[in-house]
Amino acid sequence: MRTGLWTAFFGRAILVLALVALFCVLSGYFQPPQPDQGTAAHVFQLAIAALAAVTLIFLATADWQQPRRSARRLALPAMTLAIAFAALYYLEHYYYPPPYR
Repeated sequence: MRTGLWTAFFGRAILVLALVALFCVLSGYFQPPQPDQGTAAHVFQLAIAALAAVTLIFLATADWQQPRRSARRLALPAMTLAIAFAALYYLEHYYYPPPYR
């Protein structure tokens, strides 16, 4: 039972870190282009690094007798990350004017 609690905790942590990454990218749409990386870019990078570590811990503590349950807990964070990286790509390649690309 204790392993299930840890898995639930790390599953929520993965979702929180994915949302932090998404909000960091979305904040770039409300700021003027900067010649250098801002604070949001560094927070995004830290969130992605922490997300990788927490995902490994989640996979280590997951109950592999019921793999669908573990996969369901990863579905929403995976979609959130896909949206974050797509928004980042659009922000850097199309949204900003040419001198800032």
